[in-house]
Amino acid sequence: MSSTPSSSALAILAQLLSFDTTSRESNLALIDWVVAYLAGHGIAAKLTHSDDGRKANLYAAIGDASLPAIILSGHTDVVPVDGQIWQFPTFALTQADGKVYGRGSADMKGFIACVLAQVPVWVALAKTQRWHRSLGIALSYDEEVGCLGVGRLIADLQARQVPVAGCIIGEPTGMRPVIAHKGIAHYRCRVQGRAAHSSLTPQGVNAIEYAARLITHIRKLADTEASFGNRHPLYDVPFTTLQTGLISGGNAANIVPKSCEFVFEVRWLPGDQHERFVSSVRDYAVNLLQEMREVAAEADISFEQLVNCPPFQSEDGGEIREHVAALCGCQGGDAVAYTTEAGRFHEAGIACVVCGPGSIVQAHRPDEFVELSQLAACEAWLAALQQRLISIE
Repeated sequence: MSSTPSSSALAILAQLLSFDTTSRESNLALIDWVVAYLAGHGIAAKLTHSDDGRKANLYAAIGDASLPAIILSGHTDVVPVDGQIWQFPTFALTQADGKVYGRGSADMKGFIACVLAQVPVWVALAKTQRWHRSLGIALSYDEEVGCLGVGRLIADLQARQVPVAGCIIGEPTGMRPVIAHKGIAHYRCRVQGRAAHSSLTPQGVNAIEYAARLITHIRKLADTEASFGNRHPLYDVPFTTLQTGLISGGNAANIVPKSCEFVFEVRWLPGDQHERFVSSVRDYAVNLLQEMREVAAEADISFEQLVNCPPFQSEDGGEIREHVAALCGCQGGDAVAYTTEAGRFHEAGIACVVCGPGSIVQAHRPDEFVELSQLAACEAWLAALQQRLISIE
């Protein structure tokens, strides 16, 4: 097997990396480019847009669309580069030392480029071979901010009754199958107290201090779960975790702060229910609020769910697991603590495996890269997958 990807894959990756698809930006320039590329090979794409029309998912089928599809899925958005120090250009392809650098090279435009590079071959083969499955290409928006876009893509597939045999999500796994991952939920908590001069603290309600008590409660829940919670031996962090990631509040050191807000997360194992932790935090907040309102009737504590991505656990057996096991030369697979769109597909009844080029260690970091050998392995893997679709009975 070659250790170098095709020139086509590299050219497509260079184009994809040139689009700044940071989640706060539109992805339409990239989507429009892919639509035109597919149209050039006779493939029509179906788009589903965000409410404001600034972003879109894409779905396209190769082969007989009435046949169940093996979907190859990737997200188009990337995380910001703000505050990071890069040696290489951020939104461009730089090839050096057997690697391709650029934001999104590993997570996950490398996989998308490998898929698109196969399109001309697949289109030609579909005209001469009898396939027992079609191939689907799915590109989504806003994965990095909570798997927000792919739900509309899935809903569209269901509304159009597109038959699906399974889905391969090409997140960077070193081309090893990932068959389970945790879910993730983010909640914003807003604490409203009463401002006062710091020399008159009994007349105020310190929102930061009450927020700190809630955060301490969250920490205690996390510690209890680490010590006594359920375990899943496949995971490197084999229990459900909680943590507070953002906090802001106060105006000056000599003012009792009126407001404070923080964001906390839960990453839970398949089979667990993250709501039980959130309920505990809410119950504790009720007790604190009674105390706060003894001084300030206007005091309040509120919660807002920001992200809720379900966990994923692939079932043993099944067609998609058989394909991936054969192509990877291994049985079973890994479990990871990060979250992917596999949870959304799985929730919709679509069997999934996560498998793609590169390492998650490189994702979100300065000088993000994917190794050329990984891209080459992915291309070979995709070519072998297509050959397997010919022989299915």
